[in-house]
Amino acid sequence: MAIELREFEKRDIEPCGRICYAAFRDIAERHGFPADFPSPEVAASVLSMLNAATGFYGVVAERDGIILGSNWLDERNAIAGVGPITVDPKTQDSGAGRRLMERVLERSDSRGFPGVRLVQAAYHARSLSLYTKLGFASREELAVLAGEARDPNLSKYTVRPLAIDDVAACNRLCAEVHGFQRSGDVQTALAGPYAFVAERDGAIRAYTSGLGYFGHSVGETNEAIAALLTFAPRMPSLGVMLPVRNYALFRWALDHGMRVLVTMTLMSRGLYQQPDGPYLPSVLY
Repeated sequence: MAIELREFEKRDIEPCGRICYAAFRDIAERHGFPADFPSPEVAASVLSMLNAATGFYGVVAERDGIILGSNWLDERNAIAGVGPITVDPKTQDSGAGRRLMERVLERSDSRGFPGVRLVQAAYHARSLSLYTKLGFASREELAVLAGEARDPNLSKYTVRPLAIDDVAACNRLCAEVHGFQRSGDVQTALAGPYAFVAERDGAIRAYTSGLGYFGHSVGETNEAIAALLTFAPRMPSLGVMLPVRNYALFRWALDHGMRVLVTMTLMSRGLYQQPDGPYLPSVLY
């Protein structure tokens, strides 16, 4: 029977969580890498969070009433983000992955987003091929870094929780580096425990909506980003993603206690501006 697509509903959280866990575990273990989610329950909790949040669109693929997989589009900012997309390993090569991607791209185009981005596991050659055929260009090689960074020389920075009065300064900093704001991410992060800023000389020099897969960071300098990596808490995920093109920050991280787990690829479709400053992307971009 043909694959049918419909909008994600609350009843899909548990079955799609199981598929999400199994899909990421299957491809990671086949290539000798750690899985992104430690259990189906954790994967389901992420999907539950996305389903409850404002600004996310979810879609489910079914065949004969059986769920094949799901995909998400982050619509909170000027540039849209795709993921997580997962397909049941038992139904690979069914065409569900392509259909799920085509649906969120149709949604992005219809809502007038000038660009859409995603982050792809570099060891997953099939997804790289699919995304390229769908119009995504590879922009950055990212290293997923685990471990705690330690650098006492950065104590000249004050690293503290993000406050509502900091949002405007964070938006300006993001616009200077990326050409657009990520105010949707920042506003969402205010409600959680992982959003922090690094201050020096009375000004915000860097901020993070969370150090981990579901947060992004932007800074004036590599040193300001390094202060966040040294003093801010980490989200529960495999690690933080750092563009390896930024040799100075990458080398600092390796020299101060962090290690590479896996590499990823940042990809974009539509409008893209080369970042003009240091940053750490989220799993979306």
